[in-house]
Amino acid sequence: MVPVKKEDLRKLVSQTTIETYEELTPQLIQLINETKHNETLTEAQKQDEISLHMLGYVKSCTNEILIEVLAEILGLEE
Repeated sequence: MVPVKKEDLRKLVSQTTIETYEELTPQLIQLINETKHNETLTEAQKQDEISLHMLGYVKSCTNEILIEVLAEILGLEE
Protein backbone atom coordinates (compact mmCIF):
# COMPACT_ATOMS: atom_id res chain seq x y z
CA MET A 1 0.00 0.00 0.00
CA VAL A 2 1.39 3.36 -1.01
CA PRO A 3 -0.11 5.98 1.27
CA VAL A 4 -1.52 9.04 -0.46
CA LYS A 5 -2.50 10.93 2.68
CA LYS A 6 -0.69 11.65 5.92
CA GLU A 7 -3.37 9.72 7.79
CA ASP A 8 -2.66 6.64 5.65
CA LEU A 9 1.06 7.00 6.33
CA ARG A 10 0.36 7.42 10.05
CA LYS A 11 -1.67 4.20 10.08
CA LEU A 12 1.05 2.31 8.20
CA VAL A 13 3.75 3.52 10.57
CA SER A 14 1.62 2.79 13.65
CA GLN A 15 0.79 -0.73 12.53
CA THR A 16 4.40 -1.45 11.61
CA THR A 17 5.53 -0.08 14.97
CA ILE A 18 3.20 -2.36 16.91
CA GLU A 19 4.26 -5.42 14.89
CA THR A 20 7.96 -4.64 15.23
CA TYR A 21 7.90 -4.04 18.97
CA GLU A 22 5.90 -7.25 19.51
CA GLU A 23 8.32 -9.20 17.32
CA LEU A 24 11.48 -7.98 19.06
CA THR A 25 10.22 -7.94 22.66
CA PRO A 26 11.01 -11.61 23.44
CA GLN A 27 14.67 -11.02 22.60
CA LEU A 28 14.79 -8.02 24.95
CA ILE A 29 13.17 -10.01 27.75
CA GLN A 30 15.70 -12.80 27.30
CA LEU A 31 18.63 -10.35 27.47
CA ILE A 32 17.23 -8.69 30.59
CA ASN A 33 16.68 -12.04 32.30
CA GLU A 34 20.20 -13.19 31.47
CA THR A 35 21.60 -9.95 32.84
CA LYS A 36 19.56 -10.15 36.04
CA HIS A 37 20.86 -13.65 36.72
CA ASN A 38 24.51 -12.88 35.90
CA GLU A 39 26.30 -13.44 39.20
CA THR A 40 29.51 -11.79 37.99
CA LEU A 41 27.89 -8.34 37.78
CA THR A 42 27.12 -5.95 40.59
CA GLU A 43 23.61 -4.52 40.85
CA ALA A 44 24.82 -1.24 39.36
CA GLN A 45 26.43 -3.08 36.45
CA LYS A 46 23.24 -5.04 35.89
CA GLN A 47 21.24 -1.81 35.70
CA ASP A 48 23.76 -0.34 33.26
CA GLU A 49 23.56 -3.44 31.08
CA ILE A 50 19.76 -3.41 31.14
CA SER A 51 19.78 0.26 30.13
CA LEU A 52 22.05 -0.60 27.20
CA HIS A 53 19.72 -3.46 26.21
CA MET A 54 16.78 -1.05 26.24
CA LEU A 55 18.59 1.51 24.11
CA GLY A 56 19.59 -1.18 21.63
CA TYR A 57 16.02 -2.45 21.54
CA VAL A 58 14.59 0.97 20.72
CA LYS A 59 17.27 1.55 18.07
CA SER A 60 16.65 -1.85 16.49
CA CYS A 61 12.90 -1.28 16.47
CA THR A 62 13.26 2.17 14.96
CA ASN A 63 15.53 0.90 12.19
CA GLU A 64 13.21 -1.99 11.40
CA ILE A 65 10.16 0.29 11.31
CA LEU A 66 11.87 2.63 8.86
CA ILE A 67 12.99 -0.24 6.65
CA GLU A 68 9.57 -1.91 6.61
CA VAL A 69 7.61 1.27 5.91
CA LEU A 70 9.98 2.40 3.16
CA ALA A 71 9.98 -1.08 1.63
CA GLU A 72 6.18 -1.04 1.58
CA ILE A 73 6.03 2.40 -0.01
CA LEU A 74 8.75 1.66 -2.56
CA GLY A 75 7.47 -1.84 -3.34
CA LEU A 76 10.72 -3.53 -2.39
CA GLU A 77 10.90 -7.28 -2.04
CA GLU A 78 12.81 -9.39 0.48
